This record gives sequence, C-alpha cells and structure tokens, in this order.
Amino acid sequence: MEIQKPFTYRIRFHGRGGQGAKVASRILGTTAFLGGLYAQDFPLYGAERRGAPILACTRISSEPILERGVVTGPDIIIIMDETLFEDTASNPLSGLKKGGIVFINTAHTPEEAKTKYHLTEQTVTLDITKISLEILGKPILSTLAGGVASKIVRMEENFLRQAVEMEVSEIIQDKEIIGKNIKAALHCFRSIPPVEITTIEIVRKDNPVISVPFEAATISSPAVYSVANTPLRKTGNWRIFKPVWNYEVCTKCMICVSRCPDSCISVNDEGFPFTDYNNCKGCMICARECPFAAIEEKREVHAW
Repeated sequence: MEIQKPFTYRIRFHGRGGQGAKVASRILGTTAFLGGLYAQDFPLYGAERRGAPILACTRISSEPILERGVVTGPDIIIIMDETLFEDTASNPLSGLKKGGIVFINTAHTPEEAKTKYHLTEQTVTLDITKISLEILGKPILSTLAGGVASKIVRMEENFLRQAVEMEVSEIIQDKEIIGKNIKAALHCFRSIPPVEITTIEIVRKDNPVISVPFEAATISSPAVYSVANTPLRKTGNWRIFKPVWNYEVCTKCMICVSRCPDSCISVNDEGFPFTDYNNCKGCMICARECPFAAIEEKREVHAW
C-alpha cells in the first residue's frame, strides 16, 4: 500500500438483492483488516428480496473508527447494477464527495458512462456480470465487486485473496467454487487501472469527531400503503435474464402462466403465453418449469 497515514475512506456499495453487495462490503473490510487497517462494514436493507435495491457500507481507516451509521458522504461508490440509475428510490450517487470515484458495472467505457449518466467525478467501468457468468456461471457479483473496490483503495492482492477465501468459506464449503471466486476477484482486481482518490480525509488524533447519523425509518424499511400497485413499480429493470418463448415448441400447456410468482405472464389472442417485460423480474421459474424447454433464458441488454 502507498497511502499516506492517517486517513479514512468511506465506500458505499449499491446493488440488488442476490448480487452480493453485503458480502462485497465484508470482503473489502476484511482485506483492509488483513492489511493492518481498521475496518467497519454493514448492509442496509429495504425490501429484502431478490432484485430489490440494497446498499452496504464500508469504512477503512488507519485509526480507530469513531463513526457509526450509514455512509452519507462516500469517497467511493460501487454501483453493481447500472439500472439503479433509473430507480428514483435508490439515488446511488447521493452524497458523493467532490474528487470521489464512481465504479459502474457496465459493458460501456468510462467516457460513455460519464456522458450517459452526466457524471463529473472520476469514473471506472468493468462488465463484472460478464466476468461472473464466464468464471462462476452465475451473476453473483460479491467477490468481483470486492476485488474492484480493493483495487480502487489500493489494497494488496495477497490480502484480497485471503479475504475472499475467508468470507466465501463462511457461506459455502465447496473448494472448487471458492477457488473460482478467488479467480474472479483477482481478475477484476487486475483489470481496474490505478486511480487517485482526492477526497481523502486526514484524521487528527487531537480532535476526533464522532458522527452518529440517524436515518428516517422509511429509508431502510419502505412501506407500501396502496393496494394493487405492483404493476406501477416497473420492476422489470431488476432482471439480469429474461424469458423468450419459442412458439414452434410451445404446446400452450400454460404451466408457465400458473408458475409465475408475479403474474407477469398473460395469453395472447392465439393462445400463446407472453410476459410483461416491464414487471418481469427475470426469476426464470417459467423456463425451469416448462416441460418442453420452450422458454430460452437470455441475458438482458439495457439499451442506451
């Protein structure tokens, strides 16, 4: 590490349920701890279900961390799903300090992302979903996002390797899968170019500041008061895969219609099933339940 002490970094991970923002924050914190630093990490849940927006926070410091609560003024923001930019409830860029860094999981270049999302701060991009599918076979992004964040804050590769093994071993015991996670994390670590964080806050031992921010309960636990409003939420931007029907194979058995947990599948005038892509979350239960393999699972590509 080549960071001048004392210092404190505040990192915020934004993802969707099932992508692993919580584990990513833990991997970063453990990497820093193994490197001899102080670390604090924790998630903040709203609706705890797959696809729902979630954030997790990590603080890294050369001195004891006296802050508690949500990171409201991050130095670094890790956006694990770029559709969160379209989610008004998420507001992933809120509080980013001037001179901070934004990482976006996207197939587009930093210049394209800055233009698309009107960013003025340093921007780093990498398609970690693609890397996860190639190495892990699933869009689980926790270790990959942890690897990205570790590189941005200039942690050492060997500490990242140890942290991934420690954290993933708490979840699964399969050594092959653990090895793949280490490989994916290191791949992302090595793919990120060196960046300079200019928001660094110097910790003064003679004048410590204790900050305990409190958020309104509706931020961490939003309530739904009106009935039958699910179609208005447009949860289609939650998905990574989408179902596509092959009507030459489909027998109109309607098993997919009955199995859809969100009632997103209807029947057209010809009697064939079709989905409401505005609200389909991409759980792909329909494809798994189809006895004739008439539903293809395709990676969603969000058009710009």
